[in-house]
Amino acid sequence: MCGIIGYVGKKNNALDVIIEGLLRLEYRGYDSAGIAYVKDGLLNIEKEKGKIANLKEKLDFNDKSNLGIGHTRWATHGEPNYVNSHPHKVGKISIVHNGIIENYSELKEELIEKGYEFKSSTDTEVACALLDYIYSETNSIEQTIAIFREKARGAYALGIIVDDDYNHLYAVKKDSPLIIACGDNENYIASDVPAILKYTNKYIVLNDGEFAKISADKILVYDENADLRKVEVKEFKGDSNAVEKNGYDHFMLKEIYEQPEVIKATTLPYIEKGVDSLVDNMPDFSKYKKIDIVACGSAYHAGLVGKTLIEEFANVPVTVDIASEYRYKKLFLDEETLVIVVSQSGETADTLAALKIAKEHGSDTLGIINVVESSIARAAHQVLYTKAGAEIAVATTKAYSSQIALLSLIALNIANNKTMKQEEVLEVLKGIRALPTQMQSVLNEREHYKEIAEKIYDHDSIFFIGRDIDYALSMEGSLKLKEISYINSQAYAAGELKHGTISLIEEGTPVIALVTEEKIAEKTISNIKEVKARGAKVILVASENINISGDFYDELILVPDANKLIKPMLTVIPLQMLSYEIAKLRGCDIDKPKNLAKSVTVE
Repeated sequence: MCGIIGYVGKKNNALDVIIEGLLRLEYRGYDSAGIAYVKDGLLNIEKEKGKIANLKEKLDFNDKSNLGIGHTRWATHGEPNYVNSHPHKVGKISIVHNGIIENYSELKEELIEKGYEFKSSTDTEVACALLDYIYSETNSIEQTIAIFREKARGAYALGIIVDDDYNHLYAVKKDSPLIIACGDNENYIASDVPAILKYTNKYIVLNDGEFAKISADKILVYDENADLRKVEVKEFKGDSNAVEKNGYDHFMLKEIYEQPEVIKATTLPYIEKGVDSLVDNMPDFSKYKKIDIVACGSAYHAGLVGKTLIEEFANVPVTVDIASEYRYKKLFLDEETLVIVVSQSGETADTLAALKIAKEHGSDTLGIINVVESSIARAAHQVLYTKAGAEIAVATTKAYSSQIALLSLIALNIANNKTMKQEEVLEVLKGIRALPTQMQSVLNEREHYKEIAEKIYDHDSIFFIGRDIDYALSMEGSLKLKEISYINSQAYAAGELKHGTISLIEEGTPVIALVTEEKIAEKTISNIKEVKARGAKVILVASENINISGDFYDELILVPDANKLIKPMLTVIPLQMLSYEIAKLRGCDIDKPKNLAKSVTVE
């Protein structure tokens, strides 16, 4: 959500750096873009509704500038338009902002009484005015930011330019991601590492409550007490090619095809030396009598898969909650409850808040996270990292699969020598080693997925059905389809159809049915026959070991048989591919769906 990039340097190429950075942050989702930069001693602001391409048309890239800030906005306060777009300038202060100032209404009233007038509907303009008012009183930007932190409630990451000081860029953060990147005679701020990888892979993590004063050759970081602290420069180890399409039409397609390697990288530390690796490289789960899994969106769906696997194989009760609900419900937490929070970005606001609440209740917390040094990674007691690399498409694919991989390994770890014999565990580990090859075989069926997509892409309503773990996977398949194709897609437990939903089935309605579990296959197939009898066009996704004889489906997708701990990572691939091919046929903006953001850092 919202991208921030800032530059200060001696090479006077602020425009190039900022626009390049914004383009690399497009995946976060946005509805407008803007830039503020210093040219010939004056601050220029340009912004535009819509794509960054619209902003680029207004800029002269021959302009030399040593200082600038840029922003891609995902609207929270006020509609997407020119006035509400960032940057905002009030008096001597210009800012870009990610997050939400929760008490902006009361601050706005106070500032109006002090003579300020507001043009936009945003909380950001209020934050800018507050900074300007404090600065007019203190004449010190360092004091201004320190006081601002006391007065502003909520989440924020700010890039700040002060008219009296065009040699420095200022930044402050609280509960919203922001890094400082270190270059050669130039330094940067960014809301995510990909924005600056073209220029440097060295960065400093800005912790909550801290702020920074940055020049071309010096970075000063002040802690939450406004005291200077020693900074640690980190080095991003990822491949900068991860933010390139590398010949694929879309990032989403590239990331779908990366899944075999991602699963290999994610699981290797826990399987390379057999059971010893599984035990030694994971936390000790033996003390926990209950597990809560908390997440949002696709990570929540991964949690539902994890619940099924942990309960079935490890015999430990698991609850799965949407983070925005978990934090407000009555919680039954104690030291024997483990709270697992799952987040690709590690910055999801509701999930982070749930983590903090769990810690306040005395429960241990475990983060399943893709981003090292993210807020959740730093806050959780323990962390297991997915090795998905940079995921650019808004609709997650490889990060979701790697989350399931780790939850499956947790189930196997707890089950080891408790509910499963060691030879059974070894057999599963053998299956995990073979999993990337099996995944590749499923990916190789793309032409088949295209053929099916061409038969159903023009429908406005599509249903997914399944039982047990297939129902959890159906929910993810349905979400993926609606995210990128805008089709009204719904997932239902197959046994619930007769309790009302079947009334929506009519002649030709596409129904994607999942049948991968032999013990309940007959029950699910009977439900499929019910929708088929009412005219549904059934696309059956079945495991190779299932008896599918009969005329109850129109199209068939087979996935290789595997242990239940492994099979979800195979079954989800056709659902991802169908969603992609359908969205492509409908001409949708697949990597950047409307109204969506990659990292949801507001509540």
